[in-house]
Amino acid sequence: MALKTLEEFEAEAQAEIDAIKTANGGDGKFIQTSNDVKREYNDAEYQQNVTDLANQRFDEQNNGYIRARQQAHDTIGNQLDQLYWDIHNDKLDKTGEWYKAVKKVKDDNPKPS
Repeated sequence: MALKTLEEFEAEAQAEIDAIKTANGGDGKFIQTSNDVKREYNDAEYQQNVTDLANQRFDEQNNGYIRARQQAHDTIGNQLDQLYWDIHNDKLDKTGEWYKAVKKVKDDNPKPS
């Protein structure tokens, strides 16, 4: 799957926010509900919402796999213990437990291309 540009995410965000505003009865800007009070965003707030949503999705596309890998990896202490035993057992290659664990994390959370 090809990576999207920030401009593509901005266009999608604008279309999504426009669809929500229409569904909520808006006539030009997204309607915000807060404590059962509805109001329309001003132009600056509307544009900021589009920008924030696009940036969030752009960041997730480009960096989400990093956060997922960080959460999936075992602790540093456990990884060092795996490395010690792999060295001790002459398995500091693709048959070692540390390599297999790291490979699984990378396979489960691939870098986008």
